[in-house]
Amino acid sequence: MSWFVRKDKGIQTPTEMKREAPDGLWYQCPNCKKIMHTREHKLNAYTCVHCNYHEKIGSDAYFSILFDENQFVELDATMTSADPLKFTDTKPYPDRLRTTINKTGLKDAVRTAYGPMNDITVTIACMDFGFIGGSMGSVVGEKIARAIDHALQNKTPFLMISRSGGARMMEAGFSLMQMAKTSAKLALLSEAGLPYVSLLTDPTTGGVTASYAMLGDFNIAEPGALIGFAGPRVIRETIGTDLPKGFQSAEFVLEHGFLDFIVDRKDLKDKLSSLFKMLQ
Repeated sequence: MSWFVRKDKGIQTPTEMKREAPDGLWYQCPNCKKIMHTREHKLNAYTCVHCNYHEKIGSDAYFSILFDENQFVELDATMTSADPLKFTDTKPYPDRLRTTINKTGLKDAVRTAYGPMNDITVTIACMDFGFIGGSMGSVVGEKIARAIDHALQNKTPFLMISRSGGARMMEAGFSLMQMAKTSAKLALLSEAGLPYVSLLTDPTTGGVTASYAMLGDFNIAEPGALIGFAGPRVIRETIGTDLPKGFQSAEFVLEHGFLDFIVDRKDLKDKLSSLFKMLQ
């Protein structure tokens, strides 16, 4: 016999008394489909507590994870792209930029800043995929170059966090020039004996992979990140054959000698600060 018996039938809760869970209270992992509290997900460095899936995050989240108490000074925060080629596809490039800026709150696909990481002052450039696919245009190259200049002037280690679909087609040759520009700046950093660590996240492809993303003193990646030059679909169609399982995953790239190690995001801050101490 049940210990609870409903005495009144047809109980109705008035609409004004109903309570619904607010939006954003729960997070569903896209990998294992399990549910967790959004706050728990954030405290776990935006990784799933069940399967350790690393959610794709942007500069805001990385800065909060890496900088002590989220204290940092942003560099060149207001720099925005011009339209040197008067480019138009489905809409003019300036209109696309304005729409993306209003939608994301970002000025371009990279943010640069410096601040303390476990009491070590570090200069960081972090890409945001939400801004036109994290594409590399003139502003991205210029901000990274200026961040490297800041590291040189202040003798700080430099961390590059890449997440990009490659070069920005709306800027054509101007975009491709950023590969040489950033690579030359990194050569100056190397000559000065300052540490440079490149963190590749999901995805890192195209001209970004072909330039600064693979030029670190240490090239590291997050678990499961897609890393490559051309995407798997393009390669499959080009060579006309199936690709190996896990092709271009961070684990595959590590196994074939293109990465130094893979680091869990929860351990990222401690691993990086230890690495910088070792390299200084």
